Amino acid sequence: MKPDYVKVRIPGGETYNKIKETLRKRNLYTVCEEARCPNVSECWDSGTATFMIMGSNCSRGCRFCSVTHGRMLPLDPEEPRKVAEAICSMGLKYAVITSVDRDDLEDQGSSHFASVIAAVKGKNVLVESLIPDFQGRADLIDKIVVAEPAVIAHNIETVRRLTPGVRDPRAGYDQSLRVLKYIKNANPDQITKSSIMLGLGEMDDEVATTLLDLRKAGVDIVTIGQYLRPSRMQLEVVQYSAMSRFKMFEDMGYEFGFQFVASGPLVRSSYRAAEAWLQRRFGNGAAEERKDRVGKTAVY
Repeated sequence: MKPDYVKVRIPGGETYNKIKETLRKRNLYTVCEEARCPNVSECWDSGTATFMIMGSNCSRGCRFCSVTHGRMLPLDPEEPRKVAEAICSMGLKYAVITSVDRDDLEDQGSSHFASVIAAVKGKNVLVESLIPDFQGRADLIDKIVVAEPAVIAHNIETVRRLTPGVRDPRAGYDQSLRVLKYIKNANPDQITKSSIMLGLGEMDDEVATTLLDLRKAGVDIVTIGQYLRPSRMQLEVVQYSAMSRFKMFEDMGYEFGFQFVASGPLVRSSYRAAEAWLQRRFGNGAAEERKDRVGKTAVY
């Protein structure tokens, strides 16, 4: 029997429709829609959106993801401006920008990604970048590091044993760890972040090992959520985790030294993104005082 948290309401409402109109007017894409996120109603109704740059089609085919893969389209040179304008029109102060993989491009889209970061920062908006692995190439990762977003995130997704059956063959557990470690070594002051899905058949000790591996790579923030099958085309859910399991991993994360841990069934990579940044940057007490300065959040 599926737990109650699987049931989410159908999106709609004035705010939802306004955001959708803003996105369509600029031909922008959102992870909310493309990945069929269960939080789309809650986030969009609160003025939060999850955008995805570099097109709607991904060059990879991870078995948990519903984003369309193949038939890659040219990059839109106007996208940095369009994204920045969309953020301003929505009155946002913190934007999380993610993308599809673009293995078809010589620089895998890293220069374009950096240009979007720069355009958004130019509007005095804090930027969190959720990046692909760029095949582990230091020269491409450096483009993001030099752009200096507030947070650089890259998701490890699942435990080592399950990675080959869950992620695209061009991705990898150790490759993701190397990317995260490289970012922290390149700039020790850079806040880094990663995410883990539960429900694919992982054991508790494997999740603990993954958390430890992320901490050894210098990761500051981690999110842990329940995998929910987007459609029949993706992997089936092996198990639904109880709230007590999420709480156990939340406590474990703090014990291991993460500065912020978000762990719950509907938690996704950019869940409470601005709050996580505030806590890592200023600490618990100071973060509470600064919440009103950050304002609404966009997840791009």
